[in-house]
Amino acid sequence: MIITLKDGTKKEYREAKSVYDIALDISEGLARAACAGEVDGETVDLRTIVDKDCELNILTANDPKGLAALRHTASHILAEAVKNLYPEAKLAIGPSIDTGFYYDFEHESFTREDLDAIEKEMKKIIKKGARLEKYTLPREEAIAFMKEKGEPYKVELIEDLPEGAEISFYSQGDFVDLCAGPHLMNTKGVKAFKLTSSSGAYWRGNEKNKMLSRIYGTAFSKKDELNVYLEQMEEAKKRDHNKLGREMELFTTVDVIGQGLPLLMPKGEIMIRTLQRWIEDEEEKRGYVRTKTPLMAKSDLYKISGHWDHYKEGMFVLGDEETDKEVFALRPMTCPFQYYVYKAAQHSYRDLPLRYGETSTLFRNEDSGEMHGLTRVRQFTISEGHLIMTPEQINDEFKGCVELALYCLRTLGLEKDVTFRLSKWDPANTEKYIGDAAYWEESQGKMRQLLTELKLDFTEADGEAAFYGPKLDIQAKNVYGKEDTMITIQLDFALAEQFDMYYIDENGEKKRPFIIHRTSMGCYERTLAWLIEKYAGKFPTWLCPEQVRVLPISEKYHGYAAEVEARLKENGIRCSVDDRSEKIGYKIRESRLAKVPYMLVVGAKEEEEGVVSVRSRYLGDEGQKPLDAFIEEIAKEIRTKEIRKIEAEN
Repeated sequence: MIITLKDGTKKEYREAKSVYDIALDISEGLARAACAGEVDGETVDLRTIVDKDCELNILTANDPKGLAALRHTASHILAEAVKNLYPEAKLAIGPSIDTGFYYDFEHESFTREDLDAIEKEMKKIIKKGARLEKYTLPREEAIAFMKEKGEPYKVELIEDLPEGAEISFYSQGDFVDLCAGPHLMNTKGVKAFKLTSSSGAYWRGNEKNKMLSRIYGTAFSKKDELNVYLEQMEEAKKRDHNKLGREMELFTTVDVIGQGLPLLMPKGEIMIRTLQRWIEDEEEKRGYVRTKTPLMAKSDLYKISGHWDHYKEGMFVLGDEETDKEVFALRPMTCPFQYYVYKAAQHSYRDLPLRYGETSTLFRNEDSGEMHGLTRVRQFTISEGHLIMTPEQINDEFKGCVELALYCLRTLGLEKDVTFRLSKWDPANTEKYIGDAAYWEESQGKMRQLLTELKLDFTEADGEAAFYGPKLDIQAKNVYGKEDTMITIQLDFALAEQFDMYYIDENGEKKRPFIIHRTSMGCYERTLAWLIEKYAGKFPTWLCPEQVRVLPISEKYHGYAAEVEARLKENGIRCSVDDRSEKIGYKIRESRLAKVPYMLVVGAKEEEEGVVSVRSRYLGDEGQKPLDAFIEEIAKEIRTKEIRKIEAEN
């Protein structure tokens, strides 16, 4: 057989060999560094036997897939350590993730002291260097084996697999775990790791199931890489919107109100309102007309749209279909409401495209285990829109939606922080969607064509589409590396039929329109979280809830400070006066901690000459300026939404 390596080199062998043995034949150093293999593009275990011509890539920890195998091995070491220290703990699942790995256990919660003890035990296991051996058992034997070991979660996982399946296990010394791999050859390959935190997690992510204890960790092949990562995580904690947003009094949450129902405090409300007014004005410039529709509807509406069949579990339903005459649900989307705005009058092809925009408050019954700050909530507001058009208008309208989204990202300084994903249906689970394979292939092909024409660098993902059509998802990661969808643009060739929507074409005939569902900036709450983390709370001036703070050096100058404040407010500048009986140095430090971009210090000379002493986060001490000149400068900065580089700490 002939093996073609990544660099094009060809290796010829007379007999079958494992991926590891081929790596060893290439060089001992490569074999030591090897974490997994890639055969014809498929990630495989190092123990995988290669018995035919193929392309082979030996994956090390420098490759994301190789690093994932290392971290998966670390999760097994974690599981063994927990079982050694807490034999009564039950094993659930332990995958690698983008930032490291985790393992879920049925056990009381773990403290930081517990994690430190587990780390010590893991180091002992790694030092022993036990080989990881893979073997399989028939399904029934595997079930009996895990029942004997007292691992009910493993039994449940195996029982979900088809009858007759061969179930794979990995052993490392006396410890055995159910696993498909891939894994390192032995535990010594995990050279640098850290257990980072613990939390609760529902079994299989379902809040109806038992709450388990999850331990998170990370692992690398080199200690230097681990140290860099840990430093990044310390910085991430400082930027975490869930912490920083509360400290800055932008939002809060209250248990008796409920998870996923954040309260925007005055400063946070100012920021959301600023964003909303900007978006609404921008959309109107681009030809959108605005609607305002109900927050709930009868179940009949959602049955027409398909949400009742495909999304009911994610909705808040009011009433019982078996006992109540009418059943309502809080809306998880606005599209069917706007369709009825369209249907309220007859439309000609000359009326199209029609671009409906709405600042929509929506409700989605997210699992409680998924709630997080402002990024995953049960009530949220989005810049929602639906464009209704003829087939000939699809290209221009879709591109216009993308251009609007990119404009919003550029204005917020976020355009370099996103990736683009074509989200497609899952042909293996067609019951989740409306339309047949031909419909999906056609609509996905159309979107792929448009994204290519726009020269966007995009990936494709099965199973991420809306139930009625494919979508462009604009993705971003939070400070911890977790990815969320920020903006979506969806093609819909189906719902106009279900809602009997039509227009009169140039021949006087009824035709079905096509629809684009889109957000211009996405969810306001999630965007605020993103901005908090992006700027560590030091927002561009136009977005700051407080743009200027006036600091009189003593009580004698309160009058002049009030005059300055009044002039600023006359010009639409958000400001306040710190008239406390504190020293000026203390007031400056307090303003800096509050992340106010500009401070105006006023005293005798400033009052006499009608000037202000300016301190900013951009240039530090900017010296004295006439008040009118300062107002002109900051008003322009706010009007143009300039993002200034921070060069000084006030």
